[in-house]
Amino acid sequence: MAKKSAVNRNERVKKLVKTYAAKRAALKATANDAKLAPEERFEARLKLAELPRNSSKTRIRNRCEVTGRPRAYYRKLKMSRISLRELGSAGLIPGLVKSSW
Repeated sequence: MAKKSAVNRNERVKKLVKTYAAKRAALKATANDAKLAPEERFEARLKLAELPRNSSKTRIRNRCEVTGRPRAYYRKLKMSRISLRELGSAGLIPGLVKSSW
């Protein structure tokens, strides 16, 4: 089980990303628009830099929904390999069969 503080921090980052998503997208569109004057684009970059760092989507860490483990994460199932194996062995994941040869 991951530390509660790490899981909670990641949840706060997700919330912050959601809050600033529209503003960040508008500023990025302005900053990357080649048709605008360089001064306007530079101003948009400065405003983008003033936003909180944790409002960037790349700051979110994919974590297992079951244990909070940050490594070996399967995006499709939203869980780590260890949790997947445990739940699969218990027969709690439909269609998952333990392989043996």
